[in-house]
Amino acid sequence: MTRKVFEIIGSDAESFLQGLVTNDLAHLDQGLVYTAMLTPQGKYLADFFLLRREDGGLLLDVDESLASSLLQRLNMYKLRADVAITETDLKVRRGTGPAPEGALPDPRHPDLGWRLYGDEAGDDGTDFDAIRVAHCIPETGVELTPDTLILEAGLEKLNGVDFRKGCYVGQEVTARMKHKTELRKGLTTVAVEGAAPAGTEITTPVGKPAGRLYTQSGGRGIAYMRFDRAVPGMTAGEARVDPD
Repeated sequence: MTRKVFEIIGSDAESFLQGLVTNDLAHLDQGLVYTAMLTPQGKYLADFFLLRREDGGLLLDVDESLASSLLQRLNMYKLRADVAITETDLKVRRGTGPAPEGALPDPRHPDLGWRLYGDEAGDDGTDFDAIRVAHCIPETGVELTPDTLILEAGLEKLNGVDFRKGCYVGQEVTARMKHKTELRKGLTTVAVEGAAPAGTEITTPVGKPAGRLYTQSGGRGIAYMRFDRAVPGMTAGEARVDPD
């Protein structure tokens, strides 16, 4: 896990982000907020955590692989807003054991434990892949990739989307998916016998493409599936895949 932490300050900082991200920043009063930025077409650009500091500034915690492109996108939207975005030296620790002083609960799921911002990076040895598979929690750069639709990725149940807030980039497409369509594809857990590289195509017993297999742990995995093709006896490379 390699993260970058940015500081966002200025009188317009929160209102600026409120018009861009999928979650409601009113939740910052309660601690960490998990959220995402989308394209105008509702496709995934980045997911990250936001935290309000005691001095009123915000911290943005994002996977290092997305940091540069996210910063570029934020600066593109900034225009004349009173907002300044700078990279910090803060590092991210996480764990599921006793929470150190200053640690904050991960807002996605209680089993993901806590996150702490300070001088040290790393985790406490927890098998986070096992936790993610158990609860079908996607990871940046693995299950969450460009063109992902966040409702198919399950970000609503991970407290990453608020349908009561006002407009944000990509909101119209996301709201339409929520209220007017039934999801026919999306992330789900599957039973896996054997193993396959993340991203391996899943096929039905008669050879039809059914999805892709991603993170695997303990005989189960996270898969992006066409739900109408999720049947027993599927394969992903040398692995057998069955509905969970």
